[in-house]
Amino acid sequence: MPKQGLEYSKGTISIDLVHEALHDAQKKHFDISAILQKAGIPSELLLSSKTRVSVSQYAALWTHLADVMDDEFFGMDRHAMRRGSFKLLSKMVMHNSTLGDALKQILQFLNLVLDDLHSDLTIEDHFAYIVIYDQQAPKRMFSYATYLMLIHTLLCWLSGQRILLNQIQFKCDAPLDDHDYKVRFCENIHYQASQNYIQLDASYLSLPIKQDTRSWYQFLQQTPENLLVRFKNPYALSSQIRKQLLDVSPAEWLEFYELAVKMNMSEATMHRRLKSEGVSYQQLKNDIRRDTAIDFLTHTDKSLQDISEELNFHDPSAFHRAFKKWTGVSPGAYRQNNAPEFKA
Repeated sequence: MPKQGLEYSKGTISIDLVHEALHDAQKKHFDISAILQKAGIPSELLLSSKTRVSVSQYAALWTHLADVMDDEFFGMDRHAMRRGSFKLLSKMVMHNSTLGDALKQILQFLNLVLDDLHSDLTIEDHFAYIVIYDQQAPKRMFSYATYLMLIHTLLCWLSGQRILLNQIQFKCDAPLDDHDYKVRFCENIHYQASQNYIQLDASYLSLPIKQDTRSWYQFLQQTPENLLVRFKNPYALSSQIRKQLLDVSPAEWLEFYELAVKMNMSEATMHRRLKSEGVSYQQLKNDIRRDTAIDFLTHTDKSLQDISEELNFHDPSAFHRAFKKWTGVSPGAYRQNNAPEFKA
């Protein structure tokens, strides 16, 4: 058993978010099968409510969906966000002197491009609020989250650091599972609210812009992956534990009480904090095993025996049962549907 940590740490994306991304393309009768095929996502996976796709697959879906629809907002607004809009926006805001000025220009740009959402920046006490006004009926959480993802990723990139979001509230109903949203933004998300807003510390607005033309090209090369994973919340306890788990092989993972001691925290406190983030220690371990297995099955030619051993299963049959429980399909079927990109 290798002693180093796991090879892949980007994580995976819920199949629910694949459905959400495709929602308006389906309503507009685009060829969903062709879009999925270009993204390397087998149509069969849409039939399983539990499975997940790799970040690279989901990023490819965003790219091909935006190409086909000529809309970087995926048909979720009356006015399309034409291809190249985000590239133009990122180049424009890079030339501001402070993050506050850049944020104002980001909102101004989005207000010009989109018809259904209009945003203002307000300051109250020590907090800054991005207030989003619906020009029509409230949208789905996925729509608000995509809108916020564009803004937040630019803020983080421009400042060269994670911009922490204190709280988020939206008028929409809560999605069936908002774990991916909490990991991406913050744990404090409220639904069915009277107003849409995102709160952050106003002190961030005075941060200087740290990017230039060279870093802008690098940023574009990493888009849309950086929208999905680059600026996840590192201060969530689940993120901290996940990082520790990824630093070593599964055979070396600590028991819950041992981890609590290492993190100088009582078991009760750690359990309570994880519960508030919607996860458990066992779920985190299962998620890492699942995500890594998906990466191995889609990006390498490792045998099921090797994957089973690397993930510290007693035998391949135990790995087979666990993977099918996690994703709804067997590892063999998943690999068959997802031809590995790696060839020996």
